[in-house]
Amino acid sequence: MQQRLFHSSWYQDAHTILFYVSYNNEVHTHTMIQESLLQMKTVIVPKTDTQNKTLILSELSSWDDLYPGAYTILEPRDNRLRVIPFSQIDLCIIPGVVFDCKGNRVGYGGGYYDKLLKTRCHAHRIGLAFELQIVNSIPTETHDIQVEKIITEERTIECS
Repeated sequence: MQQRLFHSSWYQDAHTILFYVSYNNEVHTHTMIQESLLQMKTVIVPKTDTQNKTLILSELSSWDDLYPGAYTILEPRDNRLRVIPFSQIDLCIIPGVVFDCKGNRVGYGGGYYDKLLKTRCHAHRIGLAFELQIVNSIPTETHDIQVEKIITEERTIECS
């Protein structure tokens, strides 16, 4: 999946990339993040604001900036936060529990990414998923924001 992502024009053209920091059974992003830092990409990772149910976006300069935060997900330490507005991001790598080929997704139910993605900006949106996470259809609501592509271990899905 990393090779598919890194060879995509959206990744190659992006200067500032928002990655989720994987945990549990999510598609592993740790190596992708570290390699992107080596490629001199500006890497942004989320910090969970559980009070407001939002994500704070912070520039990551070193893996050492991270610690197990809310829900034990690795996130920036408070003293290492370098907040970046969503409008500066070129590419968003989005997690999900399941996706359909239209780009709809179901997350863990907290609504954090849904709130973030409602903030319109020019950033492209790519979901990372294993093939077994791709289903025929997901019920949607009018406010749902889709990903534009899904990268799996077997293919890149151009969502419609």
